[in-house]
Amino acid sequence: MLDFQQLIKLRERVRKRAEASPMRELPPFPLNRPHLSGRNRARGQTARSDLKSRAAMQSPVRNSPVRPGYHRVEVQKTTWDVPERYATLLAIGSGAYGTVSAIDQKTKEKVAIKKLYRPFQSLIHAKRAYRELRLLRHIQHDNVISLLDVFTPDSTLEKFQTFYMVMPFVAQDLGHIMKRKRLSDRIITYLFYQLLRGLKYIHSAGIIHRDLKPGNLAVSESCELKILDFGLARQTENEMTGYVVTRWYRAPEVILNWMHYSQGVDVWSAACILAEMITSTVLFPGHDSIDQLKKILNLTGTPDSSLVQKMQSKDAQSYVQGLPSQKKKNFKVVFPTMNEKAVNLLEGMLLLDPEKRLTASQGLAHPFLSEYHDPDSEPDSKPYDDSFESLELDVGEWKSLIHMEIMTFDPNNPGQTAI
Repeated sequence: MLDFQQLIKLRERVRKRAEASPMRELPPFPLNRPHLSGRNRARGQTARSDLKSRAAMQSPVRNSPVRPGYHRVEVQKTTWDVPERYATLLAIGSGAYGTVSAIDQKTKEKVAIKKLYRPFQSLIHAKRAYRELRLLRHIQHDNVISLLDVFTPDSTLEKFQTFYMVMPFVAQDLGHIMKRKRLSDRIITYLFYQLLRGLKYIHSAGIIHRDLKPGNLAVSESCELKILDFGLARQTENEMTGYVVTRWYRAPEVILNWMHYSQGVDVWSAACILAEMITSTVLFPGHDSIDQLKKILNLTGTPDSSLVQKMQSKDAQSYVQGLPSQKKKNFKVVFPTMNEKAVNLLEGMLLLDPEKRLTASQGLAHPFLSEYHDPDSEPDSKPYDDSFESLELDVGEWKSLIHMEIMTFDPNNPGQTAI
C-alpha cells in the first residue's frame, strides 16, 4: 500500500534519477504472443498494398530537435515524436487522444500507438492518465488489450509533457462489423464467450470497465476479441458524469445514479451487446436518458418495492415511485426467433437489481456458452493494488508517478509496476 510519505520519497527519487540522466532507451522485446504473429504479418502484408496511396497522410518534420533515437512525424497535422523502431505511421483515431498504426521494425508486427495530449492539464486528467497506465500494465489476458510499450520523447521529468502507449493492432471493432454484415449464431456465441471471459478476468481484479460498447471491442480476422479503452475504468465518484457509459448500453443504476456502481454495470452492457449481435438492432436506443430508462422499463417492468428501498438516492426513489406501474415483458415473446438459451441468459443479465444480476463468471457457466466454457482456461487476475485511488495529490505528484512508471517499464515483464 502507498501512503503520502512514501509518495514524497518516491517523487524525490524520481527527480534525482531524472536529473542525473535522460530516460532509458527501451530495449528490444518479444511480443510474447506467438499466436498473433502470423495474422499480424498477413495483416501487415495486406496493409502494405495501400500504404503508398496513403503515404501523404504522414511526413517527416525536417530540422526539428528530437531526442536521440527518436524521429518526428506529422500525421494529419499532428506531430508525433516516436522511437525510430516505429515506422509508417497512419492515423486511425482522434479525440482526447490520437491513435496511429505503425510497423514495429524490430518485431515486424503492426501495432497501435496512442498519444495522450496534455495529460497534465488538470488534476482529473493527470490521475486518469496514471490510472489507465497502471491498469494496462496490470492486465495480462488474451481477451483484454495489453500494453506492449510506453515511452515519452521528453528526456527529463521537468520537460515531461506527454507520453505514448503501444498496444497490439486490431483492424476492426465489433460495431463496424455489425454494420456491414449479420453474424452467424456460432460467431455470436464465440465472441460473447470471449467478452465474458475478459470481463471475468478484469472483474476478478476489482476493475469495472464502465464503458463497454461494440466500438470498444476489437475483433481480429479470426474472430479473436479484445476489450479496449480503459480510459473510464475505476473512476472515483467525484469524477463521474452522467455520460459514463455510451447511453444505449447504460445500466439503469447509471442512468438514475440510484446506487454505487458495481461490476453489474458491465454485465448489463454486455447483455445489450449480445442482444444487438443476435437481432442486428440496438436493444435500447434511447434519445436521451429519460427515454433510455423508459425503453428499459418497458421490457423489464418497473422496479419492485425491495429494489426501490435499496436506492441510495432519494431523488431516484421519488422519480421511480412516480412512474406508472409496468409488468415485465415475456422475453420469449419479445425475442420470438432467438435461441431459447440466449433468451434465458439475457433475462439473467438484464435484471434491474444489480445484486441479482448474473456475474460474468456465472454467465460463462450458462448453457448458452457450453460449447466453449472451460473453467481451466478462464483465469482470474492477480490482485490489483489501487491504493493510489485514495491519495489526494497535486498534478506534479501524479506526473512524477507516471514518469516513474515509464522509466521502470520492462516489456518482458509489463505487469511489474514501479510501486
